[in-house]
Amino acid sequence: MDTFYVAFCTALLFYFISPGSSTCLTGCSCTNDSVGRSLLCMETSMGHIPEDIPDDFTKIRIENSHLTELPRGSFSKLSALEFLWLNFNDITLMNIKSLEGLWNLTELRLQGNKLSSVPWTAFQDTPKLKILDLKHNRLDVLPEHALRHLPGLTYLDLSFNQLSVISKDVFINWPLYQTAEKAWGKEGLVSNVVLALHDNPWLCDCRLKGFVEFIRAVSPPIILMNSYLMCSGPTSKAGKFFHEIQLKTCMKPVASAPDMNVTLPLGANATLTCLVKARPAPTIQWMYSLKIIRGFTVTALTMISCIQLSQLVIPSFHLADRGHYTCTANNFIGNSSVAILVNIKSLNSSAPVPPPIPMLSSDENVYIDIRIAKQTVYGITLEWYAATANPAETWFTIHFGKYDSPKKEMIYIGPGINSYSVSDLLPVTKYEVCVTLKNHPPREGQCIVFVTGSDISELEQRERLIHIIVIVCAMVLAVPAGMYACTTEARFSCIERCTDLWKKRRWHEENLPEMERQDTFDSLHAASDEGLCRDSGEERIKRRRSEDKCKGGNAAQLY
Repeated sequence: MDTFYVAFCTALLFYFISPGSSTCLTGCSCTNDSVGRSLLCMETSMGHIPEDIPDDFTKIRIENSHLTELPRGSFSKLSALEFLWLNFNDITLMNIKSLEGLWNLTELRLQGNKLSSVPWTAFQDTPKLKILDLKHNRLDVLPEHALRHLPGLTYLDLSFNQLSVISKDVFINWPLYQTAEKAWGKEGLVSNVVLALHDNPWLCDCRLKGFVEFIRAVSPPIILMNSYLMCSGPTSKAGKFFHEIQLKTCMKPVASAPDMNVTLPLGANATLTCLVKARPAPTIQWMYSLKIIRGFTVTALTMISCIQLSQLVIPSFHLADRGHYTCTANNFIGNSSVAILVNIKSLNSSAPVPPPIPMLSSDENVYIDIRIAKQTVYGITLEWYAATANPAETWFTIHFGKYDSPKKEMIYIGPGINSYSVSDLLPVTKYEVCVTLKNHPPREGQCIVFVTGSDISELEQRERLIHIIVIVCAMVLAVPAGMYACTTEARFSCIERCTDLWKKRRWHEENLPEMERQDTFDSLHAASDEGLCRDSGEERIKRRRSEDKCKGGNAAQLY
C-alpha cells in the first residue's frame, strides 16, 4: 500500500511540474527549445484568440485557424512573449490596444491576412519590435507618421498589398532613419534595415514624385529587398520601373472658360466649355439651378497632360435655363471654379427679352413645368421641373383628387425627386393634380386636369391601359399619356381643336399595320370611342357652356 501511495504522489507531482501537453491548448502542441516555451496551433477551428493561454510562452504560432480579429488585450497576460506569428488567418480588424502588454515582443508576423489598415499607434506597446511582416494583406494607405513608434525596426515587409500612393515623408520621419543615417554614415557601417515594397499597384503620377525620388536615392540605413518597383498606372506609365520615369510637380486646379457670357435665342442648343489646368487630373463638376431636375450631358477630354476640357450640352434652351453655370474642378491639392452667365435673346428684335425666371426662395411663387410622363394600367406617372434657388433642399407637395372635390389628398415629396406615380384611378372620372412647393396652395400653371376612359368590361380593363383623355372643355378625346392635357390656365376653341385631333388620331390608327397597333402606345384604342362625342341634349348643353368659357384659347401640349 505504501509503495502504491508513493508512486501515485510521484506521478501527480510530475503532472503539475511538467511543461508538456497537460497545460497546452486543445488541438495545439507545446514544446520547449532554446528560446523558451512555444505554442503551435496549425489548421485549427478556434476562430478567436483563446483567453486561457498560459502566461509562460515566449513564442506563439497560430496559423490557418480562421482568426478574424485581434481584440483589445489579446495577449496582455503574456509579458514574456517575444515571437508572435499569426499568418494565413482571416484577420480584418486589429484593435489599437491589441498588442497591449507585449513589452518584450521582437517579432510580429501577420502575413496572408485581410487587413486593409493597421492602427500604427498600437506599436507604442512594442518598443522592442524588430521584425514586422505585413505582406499579402490589403493595406492601401501608409500614413505619414506610420513608423513613428517603430524606432528599433530592422525588417519591414509591405509587399503584395494595395499601396498606390505614399509620401517619402513616411521614411524621412522614421526615427530609425533619422538617427541611424547620421551614425552609420559617419562610421561607414553597412545597414541591415530591410524594406520590402514590391508588388504594390503604384500609381505613378505627381503624387508619387517624392517617393520615386527617394527610392532612386535610397541608401543605408535602408536596403530594398527588391529595388525594381514598377508602376501600375496611369496607362502611359504602366509597366515601367521607377528608374525609367520622370514625374512632374503637382498643380492646383485653375479653371477658365473661353466665353463667360453666352447669349442664345429660345430653343437653341448650347455648349458651355470649361478648361482646367491641373495635375493630377481633377474631378470636374457642373453646378446649375436645374441640375437635379434637368441633368444635362457632360463630356470630358484630356487635351494635353495637364489640361482637361469639359463641355456641358444644353438642348433646346428654355427660359428656366437662364442663369449661372459653374464649372468646379477638384484634386487633392485644392479646387477652382469659373462661372458662365447664360442669357436668352429675343427672336423679335423689337420685343423686349422676357425677364429671367428667378431662382426663388421657398416662400415665393416658382415656375413649375408639369406633365404626365406615362400611364399604367390603373394610373399615371407625373413629372415636373422647377426653378428654385436650392434644389437640393426644396420639398414639393402634390395635391391630388377628383376635380370637383374641395379637399385634395396631399403628398409630400423630398428634395431631388421630380416624379410621382398615382394608381387606382377610377374609370370615367375627372381628376386634378397639382405640384407646388411644400405646404403652398396650388397656383396658376401648377395643375393638370384629366379624365380617365370608360370601364367597358373587366376583361378589356385588364388588357387595355386606362387612357388619359384630353379635356377639350365638354368634349373628350382619348390619347396616350404625355401627349395632350389641359392645364388649369389653358383655354382654346374647343370643338374645332378636339375634332381635328380626333380625326388625325383615328386616321393614324387605321393606317398602322395590325402588329404595330398592338405594340405601340400611340396605336391603343380609346377606352370608349362611343362615349367621345355623344349627341344627347345634356352633352350639347355642356358643350355650349364650355365653348362660351373657352373662346380664343389654345391647347396645352405637354412635352
